[in-house]
Amino acid sequence: MTEPATVLAVSPHPDDELMGAPATLFALRDAGWRIVNLACSLGRAADRERRRRELVEACAAARFELVIPEDQPPIGRDDDLELAQRSIASTIGELLARSDCRLIVGPSPHDGHHGHELVGRAIRDAVEQRPGPLDVMFWSLWGEQPLPNMLVGFDDARLNELRAALQAHAGELARNPLDMLLESRSTTAAVAGPERVFGFGIEAGHHRYAELLTHVSWRPGDGWRFAAPRELDPGRALEVELGPPIGWWLHAPSALATLHAQSRI
Repeated sequence: MTEPATVLAVSPHPDDELMGAPATLFALRDAGWRIVNLACSLGRAADRERRRRELVEACAAARFELVIPEDQPPIGRDDDLELAQRSIASTIGELLARSDCRLIVGPSPHDGHHGHELVGRAIRDAVEQRPGPLDVMFWSLWGEQPLPNMLVGFDDARLNELRAALQAHAGELARNPLDMLLESRSTTAAVAGPERVFGFGIEAGHHRYAELLTHVSWRPGDGWRFAAPRELDPGRALEVELGPPIGWWLHAPSALATLHAQSRI
């Protein structure tokens, strides 16, 4: 029997596995993909044990496998983010080397949050060390997704399933009602997403909720390519027409990182 292909979900913090692109991961899971969630950090030192417990519960509810590295570099705003980026890239590379990973889902290197952006850059760096091709679907949570080319629609039943799993992160929900954000951004994406992905002026979409992602493909010798706009077909997630080069965007310094560097001068 053929083993299912693996999706590596790379999460900067506990709850990002259910806030970044959860409907996409659930759809791939239901289509037979194995979902492995890499937790890059557990947040502030005082919260780590609680957040670890919540993360374990959340991944069990979502039916994700979970990897929590023993040595997690700090990814706070004032930490050594370049060192953290190299460390996380190395961890991702090790996981890729020992698994049948064909797809990574993780934060954009332009997500508007320092920790999310460094993880996005670490994904980019790890993939570029691969000897073979690999696909990445980038999501944005704290910043607007600038170049969405994939729409993932879903319904109330799926939203309720996502909410139920998200309830495991009770401490974070008490701090900030992320469940409200989950619904509101999904509603916004269902309205604005079709025009942003397929072109302004088209007919309205038919989904109640949606996620927007940027799907890019790495091909050694050819570099990064932008995938053609489409809706996700979970059973054929990697059957996609490739478009123009997109490495310039992946390697462009983010506005947040540039501002942060200038503030230290």
